[in-house]
Amino acid sequence: MVKVKVYVTLRESVLDPQGGAVKRALHTMNYNEVEEVRIGKYMELILEKTDDLDKRVDEMCSKLLANTVIEDYRYEIEEVVSS
Repeated sequence: MVKVKVYVTLRESVLDPQGGAVKRALHTMNYNEVEEVRIGKYMELILEKTDDLDKRVDEMCSKLLANTVIEDYRYEIEEVVSS
């Protein structure tokens, strides 16, 4: 078994109104050192290990987990250590 950590973020060219709202709220709370906030998504998948795992995960991301028109994604695959 493997754990796949998927990170999805808006592309740099895409306006992030939610991030802007969080930035304004942080400034209101006197965290004025915050320069920029970008909001994203994080997912963990537990999968059976397959020979074409990397290809399959990439397909999952591009077809469902991320909107590739406005979002970028990256992922990390790690072995699941059973106890």
